[in-house]
Amino acid sequence: MAYTDAEARQQLLDTLAQAADDIGYALACLGAAYEQLDEYSADKLEEQLFRPVQMAYGRAKRTHAEFAARHGLGGQPFESQAPGLPSTGARGFIDNAVEAVGTAGGVLATLQDSALPVEVGDVELRAGLAEVRELIADLPQRARELVRGLGR
Repeated sequence: MAYTDAEARQQLLDTLAQAADDIGYALACLGAAYEQLDEYSADKLEEQLFRPVQMAYGRAKRTHAEFAARHGLGGQPFESQAPGLPSTGARGFIDNAVEAVGTAGGVLATLQDSALPVEVGDVELRAGLAEVRELIADLPQRARELVRGLGR
């Protein structure tokens, strides 16, 4: 069975949407963590973690929508997931966010390492993927530093 460009583009979009959903879940987790922290720690979380993840989420969604529009493919709604119960605690929410961002980064890395973005993608798509990965690349390190300072 032949693999058409349209099918490949749809697969690319679906994979990008999966990564965006993971980043969206990380964003929800960081929002839940924010609610449980004191003002000083919450401000640090917002600056060091929430803002870069929010930017990555926005960029992933924009890359998805623009690629779909350029190729006449239907966009899809992104899934929102609840971060979990408050008893998870701020550290637990931050850990869940780091795990979700790691999953998204892995999905994007696999996508970038495949020939798909080159074969059926375009320069804008490749730039968007790279930007999203760059925004979330050092999140685990920043999260470790933030968590280390919680409660002090």
